Amino acid sequence: MQDLGGKPVIVRTYEAAVNTGLFDEVYVVTDSPIISEVIENIGGNVIMSKKTHESGSDRIAEAVENMEVDIVINVQGDEPFIDADSLAKIIKVFKNDEEKEIDLGSLMTPITDWEEISNPNTVKVVVDNQGFALYFSRSPIPYPRDKEVDATYYKHKGVYVFRKRALMDFQRLKMLPLEAKEKIEAIRFLEYGKKIKMVETHVTGIEIDTPEDLERARKVWK
Repeated sequence: MQDLGGKPVIVRTYEAAVNTGLFDEVYVVTDSPIISEVIENIGGNVIMSKKTHESGSDRIAEAVENMEVDIVINVQGDEPFIDADSLAKIIKVFKNDEEKEIDLGSLMTPITDWEEISNPNTVKVVVDNQGFALYFSRSPIPYPRDKEVDATYYKHKGVYVFRKRALMDFQRLKMLPLEAKEKIEAIRFLEYGKKIKMVETHVTGIEIDTPEDLERARKVWK
């Protein structure tokens, strides 16, 4: 609900998602009456979550359980700088997946600043040679034991694209130790053998996780 250029962050994120033109419907899913009211006041779509959830994916699963949809994209409410090109790339991955082998898709962006790589608020991801996620962590991965070997570090961006069936599985599967330790919900999919396709993007944007992020976002917005 913090201000970003004259509107709350959640409103900016909602409008950015709508303005991509990529979606049949866009909803804000929340358990907050305050957020619900501000979205309704701009004519937006709101689904009130009825339950307490351990993760955003659990909340989205509740919201879409009775919807006739194939693909569900979760853009987190602190992502007002999402861009249509990156989302279009990841949607194309699912359209081309004729065998429906991909359970989940997400975005990653290269990072080079060691302070950001070391920051536990920055979730990192490593992938195999086909772009499928191997692991997510708040620690630097891969660990730079051999300084002479070059490796690209990737930041995991807070956008998830689900097949509905995988999302329904998610809410039924209990949290296992790795997810509980790292507090990264995508790890639950990996622990249960799901396939997560990562798509590289060079649009960094700003995820608003801290007061410092909010100040940076305000400067960029201007």
